[in-house]
Amino acid sequence: MLYAGYIYTNAYFDYFHLDSLAMGFSTFELVMRSLRLAALPALEIMALALVVPAVPRLLIAMQLPERHIRRMRVLGRAVARAYLGFVVVGVVLMALWRWIQPFAWSAPLLVAAGLLLSQTSAAAPAGRPRKPAWERALYLLVASLFLIWVVALVAGQLGRQDADRDADRLVRRVAVVVLSTEPLSIAPPGPRVEDLGRDAHYRYRYSGLRLLIERDHRYYLLRLGWKKATDPTYVIEDDDTMRIELRPGTQPST
Repeated sequence: MLYAGYIYTNAYFDYFHLDSLAMGFSTFELVMRSLRLAALPALEIMALALVVPAVPRLLIAMQLPERHIRRMRVLGRAVARAYLGFVVVGVVLMALWRWIQPFAWSAPLLVAAGLLLSQTSAAAPAGRPRKPAWERALYLLVASLFLIWVVALVAGQLGRQDADRDADRLVRRVAVVVLSTEPLSIAPPGPRVEDLGRDAHYRYRYSGLRLLIERDHRYYLLRLGWKKATDPTYVIEDDDTMRIELRPGTQPST
């Protein structure tokens, strides 16, 4: 979960030109962010992986006719013995990596599935001696590495997708008004600037900003209409020369 949370967080903030390591996220925060991967499709696949091996016992408990149970077992053995096909298809998809986006995660997933199926009893022909323990451990280790790769690919893809969605809906995020005693050197295209006059303690007001995140009295801000390819992300540190006002963003009409 820590690894998945780091990959997701790094991909999300990299979209906004930020280094997640420099922002100082704690281990707990990264673990919590990994829960973004617990989406319905992932949970369905995990549930299916747990249920499939128990299907014959489930059919027996349901008192289905023996011929149906026998057919299911034959089908299960056929799938398990086709493990090499899973691996080959996964390797072929890796060779076509640039053309299978955004479903590249399916390539290492197929390889891992094939390696795991190869270690099941259904995959071994009758009468063949059991593989030595070191060989089984090697297969499981390689399959685990491919599954970790799958997690990294999915987490990175989700991070970029969420960042792109949040950038499109920037107007809905918390609005920020920065008041400063001195003019700020903000790179263009910047927010709207107003000079409130000499009599105002906080003379300069910057509006048209949205809050990305706040960390340790630092506000990471984006201007309305922010574009990934050209616009900067502003980092404003709150101190005695600043006043930060947080206001509701524009909400969709109901």
